[in-house]
Amino acid sequence: MPPFRLVFLGFGNVGQALLQLCMDKRDELRQSFGIEWSTVGIVTARHGSAIDPRGIDPDRALAMAAAGESLAPLSRRQAPPDPLAFIHDCEADMLLENTPVNYADGQPAAAHLRAGLERGMHAITANKGPVVHAYRELTVRAAALGRRFLFEATVMGGTPIFSLWRTALLGARLLSFRGILNSTTNLILSRMEAGASFDDAVAQAQALGIAETDPRGDTQGWDAAIKVAALVTVLMDQPLKPSAVPRQGIENLQPEDIAAAARQGARWKLVCHAEQTPDGVSASVAPQMVDPADPLFSVMGTSAAVTFTTDVLGPLTIRESESPSISGPRSTAYGLLADMISAVRGT
Repeated sequence: MPPFRLVFLGFGNVGQALLQLCMDKRDELRQSFGIEWSTVGIVTARHGSAIDPRGIDPDRALAMAAAGESLAPLSRRQAPPDPLAFIHDCEADMLLENTPVNYADGQPAAAHLRAGLERGMHAITANKGPVVHAYRELTVRAAALGRRFLFEATVMGGTPIFSLWRTALLGARLLSFRGILNSTTNLILSRMEAGASFDDAVAQAQALGIAETDPRGDTQGWDAAIKVAALVTVLMDQPLKPSAVPRQGIENLQPEDIAAAARQGARWKLVCHAEQTPDGVSASVAPQMVDPADPLFSVMGTSAAVTFTTDVLGPLTIRESESPSISGPRSTAYGLLADMISAVRGT
């Protein structure tokens, strides 16, 4: 089997972690799955672009990106600066899309993924925007072209959520879910419980690379809301936009609120919830005070968890616990790698 030619659209922390993970598992991919690969294109907003049909040196690409250098010297020919033109110019088998999320309409990521499919590539993303704004369109388009549109890394990183329903929970109907889906706010609340102010807790999350320079997407609940919308759209087959999810962030929680909960033996969590009702899907994102009997009580730091209720099983809880040895980007990168393998195998 010839090498699968990879194109990276976006080469920040997650894209770089994915390329490193592919290198770390090169022998395993070959021996266990018969997958050889080469990187033929990388297009970024800050590090320039590179295209080489014979394969870009991954070690050099990672070193140059880490040093903040342009990737242009790795290009064998002039690389189009526009991502759509780049996708059309690059002959590849798989598009790995890792650009910033657009909560409002999922663009331009949705257009990039569509262009990749139309160029004959599998389209794999860690971007939640295209899932909530273009899921059906991209899924139908991929099937018509004999390709896959996959997005495991969009909710809880590499933890198997979508693939679990696609392969193991066949025939089960999702009635409701409840969980902690935003690890950044969970870390901030955990640090506040340990005595930090809100601003100090945010700064600590930023220093760890968990929170963005502008953390409002997390602290105002937008990231949690778009994840709720993604789960509802895909697993409940009910299109839902994040703007339609009633949303309250954690910015109004004060240290005295945290302390008051602790005196009651409880703690605050940003809880995501959705359930099927006779009138459609009811969904919400809001801080809730939970007690020790609640399965979310012990979910601390950058951990995340979600409990699914179906028509055929009792409550099923999936938890991703924080690990000092595995960074957030590497966990998300694993979700992308798992989708790469699924696309190749047709699973």
